[in-house]
Amino acid sequence: MNHINDINVRDPFIVCANGKYYLIASRGKGVCARASEDLIHFSDPMPIFTPPEGFWATRDYWAPEVHAYGGKWYLFLSLKSDSACRGTQIFVSDTFCPEEGMNFVPISDAPATPRDWEALDGTLYEEDGIPYMVFCHEWLQVGDGEICAVPLKADLSAAAGEPQLLFRASEAEWALPPFPSDRNGRKDNLVTDGPFLHKMRSGALAMLWSSGGRPSPDQPKRYVLAAAVSPSGKLCGPWKQTNPLLYTADGGHGMIFTDLAGDLRVSLHTPNTPGGAERMRLFYLKEENGVLSLV
Repeated sequence: MNHINDINVRDPFIVCANGKYYLIASRGKGVCARASEDLIHFSDPMPIFTPPEGFWATRDYWAPEVHAYGGKWYLFLSLKSDSACRGTQIFVSDTFCPEEGMNFVPISDAPATPRDWEALDGTLYEEDGIPYMVFCHEWLQVGDGEICAVPLKADLSAAAGEPQLLFRASEAEWALPPFPSDRNGRKDNLVTDGPFLHKMRSGALAMLWSSGGRPSPDQPKRYVLAAAVSPSGKLCGPWKQTNPLLYTADGGHGMIFTDLAGDLRVSLHTPNTPGGAERMRLFYLKEENGVLSLV
């Protein structure tokens, strides 16, 4: 078994299934799952996706998410090649049992995000019986990073309409550029990363997302986990940006799950600097008077 503090992972995603927890993470050109009964000790990695021969994506297998939907299991994975834009593609499996050996297979031959968009971090959300992919339109292409939603076909095999802009990174007063300027010379670039949707008890819709921020002028810039809220409870918003949930650590790209005791939890990675130091951290999520906080 491997202790949580010894596992290098970015964009950690937790699935509760088969009476246990599974940590979903990228592993080279593929995706693996680690099983746990206590969220402290995890098994060795078990492959759940290996790309087929001749698969189009050659690098940057990022931000895997596994969702149960319509009696099947779906893997959302951001991918890139030197000759194609980054996008989030969807893969399917009839069952989810990593211990018995499994491999998600492509449900289509291309990402569900627009082919001419640099896009990543797609997640699944259902509203009024319609499945949506909520994803990031990358700052590398648009400068001011965007979070968008696109309706999907009932079997999640492809987009069923045009993407809708939900909000831009600059709408958050705390957001800061990641670099002095990007490769195109822009100085106003702002990141949007890791959207994840959560329906609150109040009826409002919350979205976790991450960008760069600074708690005060004398503090260094950090990767920040924040929440946007749609008081209407609808994807279309309007979206209100709130103060960051996590400002004191260089961590973000969070997701929400319900643990086996019935409590809401948040997983994220910290620090955000690549190179092997990244670890998963877990928090309890509280909602009081319509306001979310981490414990």
